[in-house]
Amino acid sequence: MSRALEGVRVLDFSRVLAGPYCAMILADLGAEVVKVERPGPGDDLRGWGPPFTPDGESTYFLSVNRNKRSVTLDLKSEAGRRVAERLAAKSDVVLENFQPGVMESFGLGYEELKEINPRLVYCSITGYGRAGPLKDRPGYDIVIQSMGGLMSVTGEPQGLPMRVGVAIVDLVTGLYSAIGILGALQSRALHGHGQRVDLSLLESCLSVMPNLTAGYLMAGAKPARLGNGHPNAVPYKTFATKDGHLTLAIGNDGQWRQLCGAAGHPELANDPRYAKNQARVAGREEVDELVSGWLAQKTSAEWMKLLASAAVPCGPVYTIDRILAHPQVAALDLLKTMAHPTGGSLRVVGAPFHFSDDDTEPYLPPPLLGGHTRAVLKEVLGKSEADLDDLANRGAFGVGVAKDRKTHRKG
Repeated sequence: MSRALEGVRVLDFSRVLAGPYCAMILADLGAEVVKVERPGPGDDLRGWGPPFTPDGESTYFLSVNRNKRSVTLDLKSEAGRRVAERLAAKSDVVLENFQPGVMESFGLGYEELKEINPRLVYCSITGYGRAGPLKDRPGYDIVIQSMGGLMSVTGEPQGLPMRVGVAIVDLVTGLYSAIGILGALQSRALHGHGQRVDLSLLESCLSVMPNLTAGYLMAGAKPARLGNGHPNAVPYKTFATKDGHLTLAIGNDGQWRQLCGAAGHPELANDPRYAKNQARVAGREEVDELVSGWLAQKTSAEWMKLLASAAVPCGPVYTIDRILAHPQVAALDLLKTMAHPTGGSLRVVGAPFHFSDDDTEPYLPPPLLGGHTRAVLKEVLGKSEADLDDLANRGAFGVGVAKDRKTHRKG
């Protein structure tokens, strides 16, 4: 089978999470991703752990770097910069997430590279954008969650503001970056030239809170923390059962009536205090207390059976191991196994999209650090072994990096 982005080459200078996640999405779609890493430590994420695999690899790094090839280049050396420039001339996309001005200091900024490749799509990810008083600050997910307002609406009302349990701003920025790149590639197909795509963690954070920002901008409503509750729907949260917890998502008045019937209280379905969602939101504490009393009387399994038969949206609180072992995940064929050159078999969560005509199966394991340097430069730039030896001697690949790596750096 073909792949949707076959023939698209991405030169990826990004590291840690937002950029690599974007690049993996493009790679899952079939783009050829050349990951440029600094000699020595490589991508910072290679050192993030535990957990590590038995051969010392960071599972965090492995989780967002499949389907890529790794090249080590010392961008502080003239030889390394010139190799990067030549690779950019042969690429469709450049992706980077340095602080503003860093790529320009290497002579690899958009203005420089578009002169040698007018069709280049150049995507830059920053913490706070390329303008404004905060533009030079480094961007970290937890800090953006804090400053961007997300932390202020996450956590229990009387508790500390909390971060979301994953680096959600980084991940969402990666998704937005992939969307922006795909849009720019389509624009190039229409108009014949590339362009710059700019994204920031701050803008992405604000963009994933559309109802909260709209509520404030249009109605002056300042949102607050509600724990697992929802500002616009009740009951819509996690409740304790006889033996655990269950999450309800009552999104309309019909579902409220179904819940009342399943709970054995049909008389409350049309009670004017609760019949309409607006009334339930106004009486949030009373409704939550009422539903808490109902759910405490049965086990989670008993409620799941009862509520599912009544078409009430609900679900238990699963740990990662339980959901990965669920037959629904098996039915989706989401878990994939990849052969790794030093780590044996790797089990991963595959791409979440399925195409009827194009392949989305993983095809390359996460790369060894610099493991494809010579192969890529031979293939893309037509370099000979003698050329590569000369580049190595001039420090293009870093001190002492002369051959493609056969083993991973130990974590």
